[in-house]
Amino acid sequence: MFLLKRHTMLSDILQRVVLGRRERKVCPLLERKMMMSGGDIVDNKAVVEGGVKDMYGEDSATLDQLATPWTISVSSGYSLLRDPRHNKGLAFTEKERDAHYLRGLLPPVFLSQELQEKRLMNTLRQYQVPLQRYMAMMDLQERNERLFYKLLIDNVEELLPVVYTPTVGEACQKYGSIFRRPQGLYISLKEKGKILEVLKNWPERSIQVIVVTDGERILGLGDLGCQGMGIPVGKLSLYTALGGVRPSACLPITLDVGTNNQKLLDDEFYIGLRQRRATGKEYSEFLHEFMSAVKQNYGEKVLIQFEDFANHNAFDLLAKYSTTHLVFNDDIQGTASVVLAGLIASLKLLGGTLADHTFLFLGAGEAGTGIAELIALEISKQTNASMEESRKKIWLVDSKGLIVSSRKESLQHFKQPWAHEHEPVKELVNAVKAIKPTILIGTSGVGKTFTREVVEAMAALNEKPLIMALSNPTSQAECTAEEAYAWTEGRAIFASGSPFDPVEYNGKLNVPGQANNAYIFPGFGLGVIISGAIRVHEDMLLAASEALAEQVTQENYDKGLIYPPFANIRKISAHIAAKVAAKAYELGLASRLPQPEDLVKCAESSMYSPTYRTYR
Repeated sequence: MFLLKRHTMLSDILQRVVLGRRERKVCPLLERKMMMSGGDIVDNKAVVEGGVKDMYGEDSATLDQLATPWTISVSSGYSLLRDPRHNKGLAFTEKERDAHYLRGLLPPVFLSQELQEKRLMNTLRQYQVPLQRYMAMMDLQERNERLFYKLLIDNVEELLPVVYTPTVGEACQKYGSIFRRPQGLYISLKEKGKILEVLKNWPERSIQVIVVTDGERILGLGDLGCQGMGIPVGKLSLYTALGGVRPSACLPITLDVGTNNQKLLDDEFYIGLRQRRATGKEYSEFLHEFMSAVKQNYGEKVLIQFEDFANHNAFDLLAKYSTTHLVFNDDIQGTASVVLAGLIASLKLLGGTLADHTFLFLGAGEAGTGIAELIALEISKQTNASMEESRKKIWLVDSKGLIVSSRKESLQHFKQPWAHEHEPVKELVNAVKAIKPTILIGTSGVGKTFTREVVEAMAALNEKPLIMALSNPTSQAECTAEEAYAWTEGRAIFASGSPFDPVEYNGKLNVPGQANNAYIFPGFGLGVIISGAIRVHEDMLLAASEALAEQVTQENYDKGLIYPPFANIRKISAHIAAKVAAKAYELGLASRLPQPEDLVKCAESSMYSPTYRTYR
């Protein structure tokens, strides 16, 4: 009888909870459903938006409409102040304090969100150590989610280096010491055989984006094992702040398969498995169970972003799952897309087309070969030449020297397409002199490898040498902005992976560009979501690159910039999302039908707003 009448009862109970101020209890059925969905009622028909109907209007209502702070029941009193999604701190109004039993739990003063933001920025600027700022921001995220994102969005250029590279690298190194509460899922080899059950432990059901790492190659810092969780957490913060994806739709995951970092294994504060890394069949079976469980639990349209896997696994995972899952590797594809955008934009300063230039890479791992492949693809599409012919404009140097055909048999499979006919060259500076590149790109993960001799050789060959020192964090950059400008007598066009301050040379202020993946992946992910794409296609990456390049203005070019300022990143992300979604529709990969008439407007209207809501 109860089951037959449950919809009527649920409706009645919801009315009583909302309208009858002091009726707080919810029936067990509703409570279970809300626990499983983080406060939302699951609607199996709403699959494109992630499986959840926004029946309480929290995300879809206008800012002047009232919202209900749902958790398992209506949050109130002390529990409301401990709920980061709904807590507003001193911004609760007098009416809200009465309605939600907050009297006496807060000081009597009211502070607007703007004043809270101003106070927090003043506090953050007093910290001298970047890691202290990082920890303060993470504490804020754990107690007041909307204020965290408001702060990050409004001060993105100042706070991006705090919540992500370069500071996140140090945070990962010390994650065991600064760990306070879980911010994502830790799935270790102990959970093999029951990964689906572990996924169901996460309180949210409407997941749209997962960022996952196994911690083997964190930035340029190497194997950090379980402590690599800082990367998925940081990336997903940017998905929300820069791309507007709802925080509740984001899931950070670390796969703990052990670590080969002996220092961590000996560290009494290490938070991961104390064993050597699993490899071979054990590793592949574990990953396959994870991928299958994700698809089973969250459906076909959840975007899985691989992050900081070692080269040998990164390529294999992308190749294996790109035809069966919605997968994206930021180190291979995201880096390639953002660098290609910079190269397309730089043509206004350098002249010519991509096919007119010669590219030399230091580094032939997942980033280097990924960038090279996307450049070749763009050249191929522009010139109608074959990929094999297009690759001949691109040369790579690895730890053993220039990659040439005589080395082909000993090369890893992902390096083999770049083995061109040429005599062996061991040193980078000699490769520069022999190949005569117009563009030098560093993805080696090794700092100070663009020496004075190398940069001066580039300057001797080119009036405006384009130098991209992309390795992260800052300490691993191939050269600094100051070095690039000084050694080229101020003629270089320079971009890096981590931020550098402007450099004055001979009275001219040179502003370094930042080839940060954060330009691409938040907008790319939003484009995938709004189109309901079921697979990632390489043409969607090209569309993202072209959309980003279009956002560079003449004012930016006058400063030597080949990327737009991050201050406009939400507008940029909306344009990238629109171009990516349009390409998904064109390729027949989109499932959200019919196609919206104005995709830019659709992207902008889909973005999460961190502005405080007014509660009933």
